[in-house]
Amino acid sequence: MIDVETLIVGAGPAGTAAAIELARHGRDALVVDRATFPRDKCCGDGLTALALRELEHLGLEPSSVDSWRVVDEVVIRAPGGRERRYRLPDGPGYHAAVARRTDLDAALVVRAGEAGATIEQGVNLRDVTADDHGITAEIDGLGTVRARHLIAADGMWSPVRKALGLRVDGYRGEWHAFRQYYENVSPRAGNELIVWFEKDLLPGYAWSFPLADGRANIGFGIQRGGAHAVGDMKQLWPDLLSRPHIREVLGPDAQPEDPHKAWPIPARVGRVPLVGPHTMFVGDAAAVTDPMTGEGIGQALLTGRLAAEAIMGDADAIATYEREVRRELVADDRMARVLIPLLARPLIARGALKLTGATGWTRRNFARWMFEDYPRAMVATPRRWHRGMFTGAGAYRDR
Repeated sequence: MIDVETLIVGAGPAGTAAAIELARHGRDALVVDRATFPRDKCCGDGLTALALRELEHLGLEPSSVDSWRVVDEVVIRAPGGRERRYRLPDGPGYHAAVARRTDLDAALVVRAGEAGATIEQGVNLRDVTADDHGITAEIDGLGTVRARHLIAADGMWSPVRKALGLRVDGYRGEWHAFRQYYENVSPRAGNELIVWFEKDLLPGYAWSFPLADGRANIGFGIQRGGAHAVGDMKQLWPDLLSRPHIREVLGPDAQPEDPHKAWPIPARVGRVPLVGPHTMFVGDAAAVTDPMTGEGIGQALLTGRLAAEAIMGDADAIATYEREVRRELVADDRMARVLIPLLARPLIARGALKLTGATGWTRRNFARWMFEDYPRAMVATPRRWHRGMFTGAGAYRDR
């Protein structure tokens, strides 16, 4: 039998964030994952300011991620067809970046090992049970693991949640996304981060995110229950790629690198259990994705850190973690849900983008808000108000 203070199931961003935070404070952490890294993960690959600040806190060096690409501005095409450029702040630090999850997640696994966590790859969780003193996990390749705390970073259909009897039956995610990597893209696709608010996708959108070496992540996301059924995404893909403004951005020489992939995105923080017996759910297992954009890397990193801090700082770690996640994310989730039905209307979406693009100040601050440079509901949560709350430097400001 293996005895550890904290068992972490899942070595994605949420799990490794928790492991790094625990290990570098001298706490015992064992991370297990059925995958062997590097491995692909379906994602848009965008890194918001929230994600970048969390990565900097963890000590991840951008140079350790081969496909890392800093973004200085975003191009947005409104439903009516007009394009506007939104420049991110010129001050110190990064406010947005793009990195393939294959590279980012592998670098985080390495960073967790460097910090002192034990990482076991290619091992599969078979069962989890809980008693008054902790949890017992049966893991193929390791045997029985006994732990005081369990951090479940094992995705939307969390095996830990299922084993503990906390599964949400019938849940299939609020967002669904579709992605394909392209090589030999045009200079625009290779250098610009572009978002297309297509009328038929609202409140979803299509994107082109630049990567290194003339590559780009091309994809789209839709909300369940919208104009397009989730099952139609494969048929919708060639239609999107054939639209003149998208085809022009890709360029005549663009070629798909690999098959397209689709995945569901959970976005209902606070409405699925965040905790269980001696257990904290983080990342997609906690459904903490931003419901307005479908972005979840920053939230995954944040919840991983909050779980580690709860274990280190309070006798009642479970209650502390649940309280802190709600404090950090629930108000922003609620604000996004108010805005989503409005942005689903082309006229309102077009008007909102026209307003945000009116001046350099509005463009810059809309870009910061969109890339989570400060919390979505900042103006509605006075406890977050502080001097410079809308003008802070980006992450990695010393670069």
